[in-house]
This record gives sequence, C-alpha cells and structure tokens, in this order.
Amino acid sequence: MHDEGPRLDTLCIHAGQEPDPVSGAVMTPIVLASTFVQDGPGAHKGYDYSRAGNPTRTALEGCLAALEGGKHGVAFGSGCAATTAVLLSLKAGDHVLVCDDVYGGTFRIFDKVLKQWGLEATFLDMSDPAKVREAVRPNTRLVWLETPSNPMLKIFDIAAIADVAKQAGVPLAVDNTFATPMLQRPLDLGASMVVHSTTKYLNGHSDVVGGAVITSDEGLAEKLHFLQKSVGGVPSPFDCYMVLRGLKTLGVRMKQHVKSAQVLADHLARHPQVERVFYPGLASHKGHEIAAKQMKGFGGMISFELAGGLDAATAFLKNLRIFACAESLGGVESLAEHPAIMTHASVPAEARRAIGIGDGLIRLSVGVEDLDDLKDDLERGFKAARDPRAGG
Repeated sequence: MHDEGPRLDTLCIHAGQEPDPVSGAVMTPIVLASTFVQDGPGAHKGYDYSRAGNPTRTALEGCLAALEGGKHGVAFGSGCAATTAVLLSLKAGDHVLVCDDVYGGTFRIFDKVLKQWGLEATFLDMSDPAKVREAVRPNTRLVWLETPSNPMLKIFDIAAIADVAKQAGVPLAVDNTFATPMLQRPLDLGASMVVHSTTKYLNGHSDVVGGAVITSDEGLAEKLHFLQKSVGGVPSPFDCYMVLRGLKTLGVRMKQHVKSAQVLADHLARHPQVERVFYPGLASHKGHEIAAKQMKGFGGMISFELAGGLDAATAFLKNLRIFACAESLGGVESLAEHPAIMTHASVPAEARRAIGIGDGLIRLSVGVEDLDDLKDDLERGFKAARDPRAGG
C-alpha cells in the first residue's frame, strides 16, 4: 500500500470483502435469506429484510464505492434502474440537462417514462461547457452526461462541466460505464454521482444484469438508499456475488481491452471501406486531448462509419464469426452491433441523424481474444460488405 491506501488493482480484489467471520471463507458468501432474525422489535444485526439490505450486496456496494473513490455505493437490479433512481430523486417540474449522445435506454427513460410525470429534459452537445452554462434554467436540478458517450464516443470535460453545475447549485451525474474507474474517476473531477451499468465491464462476462450509483454526498446517498428500499429495484445476492467475482479481474481485463481497441482503431482508420472512426485514442478525435487529460486509457469501445450504408453494415455484421452480433458491451468476448436498429432504436430517426448515428454506423466492443483473430474477423466482414448481394 502507498500513503493513500491500496491501489485500484488491489481494491478490485479486496475492497468491501473481508473473510467470512463464521467460516473464514475468502470469497464473499452468497446470503440468500429474504429476512433476518431479530432479538426483539428493531433489534437486528444490521439487516432486517433483503430489499433494504443484504450482506452480499453490502460487500459489492463497498467495493464499488472504493473503486470510484466515493463514500457510498448503492446497487440496483440494472443500469436503467440505477438511472431511474437518480431521476426519481427529482420532482415534477424539475429540469435536467442531458448530453445529446446517451445510451438509448437512458434516452427512453427521459423521453418515454418520466416525461409524462412532468420531468423536463434538454439534450445538448456538452463539448463546449459554456453552452451548458447557457442552457441552465431556474428549475434545472441535475446535469447528466456520459463520457465517452454511447455510441458516438464523444468526450466531455468532466471538471469543466462539474464547475458549471457547482455554480448552478445542482449535482452532476456521470455515467462511467464505458470508462470504468480503472480509466476515469468522475468524483475526483468534481462530479456528485457516478452511475454504472454493472452488466458491462464491471462484471465483464455477459452473465449478469445490474447497476449502481456511487456518491460521497450524504444527502444524495440518503435519497438513493430510500429509493432503493422503497421502489425495490435491487439486485439478487447471487448477482451481487457474480459482479464481485467479475471485479476481481477488472484491472487486467481493461488493460487488454484498451490495448486491442487502440490497435483496431488505428487499423480501421486506414481501411478503405471505413469513412470515419470514432475512438478517443485517435489524435484525429475531437475530444482526444481532453480524454488524454481525464482518462488513464481510451477504452475498449469503437464506433465507425462503414461505406455502403445499411446493406453493407448488415452484410458486415452477418458474416462476423468472432465478434458476435449482439447488444450490450464490456464482456471478455467481442461484440458488434448496429446502433440505429439495435441499442438506439428508441431514439427518433431525426435525433439519431443529428448526432451522427447513420445506417452505416457500427459499434464494436473489443474483447480480450487474440488480436490477429479479431483483425481477421473484421476483414471477413469487410469482404462481405464489398458485395452485400452475395449474402452470407
């Protein structure tokens, strides 16, 4: 340990996870109890009902808080449940500033679910923090952003936007799913909350759905714990255990994701069938300098525009053999998807076009397979895309 305590790779394995005091088990036990015995009314050992709290969930929440440098971790049954909990801390008539490029499920929560209950949202490009400042209204109560964003890999200056939010007297929530705390820690840059889909890199094996919010703000933590208990969108003890198991290899996995993604992004940028590559590790990326400043690595996600539009994109995706055509991201296996039809179909076509989600856009989640095999697989897709009518 250094003066500030264990480093991130060590926290991944040990934070929040003491050996079981009963058996000495090194791995956190899966406590499947729905209820807990009390010595008398209200005289329990810290747990009374598993919706309100569970020892396995406590271990996960402690680990996530430590990794993000926060005091409180609050786990949920999905990333969307975590997002919804943050928004349920607001009330009808409140206004939220949201970056224009967000996960389709996040857009759906704002536009299709909470809008009908009177929560207002303005979607805007946050590349210029001055534009964020200009968009603040008297009833603005939250700023929400993703960086890198999904699927266009936009980079937003967390520290600068946190300063805008602070001046406005409102919290900043940052969805850190793409970067993970291994590459970026928004709380250190001034954010009030960090949101994760633990389904993705934190778990890393495409076998769990979960979410979390991390904060050091006592008032926000109290609201989130109340909503966690009251609304009940909590993860099962087994799912918490699975995410804890995945977290133990987060450090080594992220190193490989970043290494392979950088090589593939460079390869795609030179490919004659690729019109444009979106990856913050490329010097040509608009947000490259900011990403280099606030991130320790550029991530494992790449989006690119394939020449030939929808027919070419469809042929490309259908002919891949290692990259699975599937939604989600962040697993050890490589995935490829078509945002306009798959993850971002809930975003209106006009809004998709405005932020660059076209029919030829493909998003890659680069896994940890052999890099040459991944290159060969992409070339298999490119070959099919050159003559989509040939099928495959």
